[in-house]
Amino acid sequence: MEIKITSNTRNELLSRNELAFTASYDGATPARSDIGAKIAAMQNTPVENLILSPLKGRFGTKAVTGVARIYDTPEALKATEREFLIARGQAKAEKEE
Repeated sequence: MEIKITSNTRNELLSRNELAFTASYDGATPARSDIGAKIAAMQNTPVENLILSPLKGRFGTKAVTGVARIYDTPEALKATEREFLIARGQAKAEKEE
């Protein structure tokens, strides 16, 4: 998977960087967690401070476009983002039988 950052804007008011990106891939569409981990590694930031929304793929292409918001602190993330977006980015807990 190759990720190309198309824009990087700093939002001081909300203590975050806003990245627009295009991820091109071979095979199956990558998971949100894989895309988030790769962007976090590229930007040298913890995955917990990153929110991906929205991710859009187009029929017939092997690319996904999206927006990543990287917060300075987890507290800034929780104060700004909606709960379902925070939950969407976290790993799912395994169910007990």
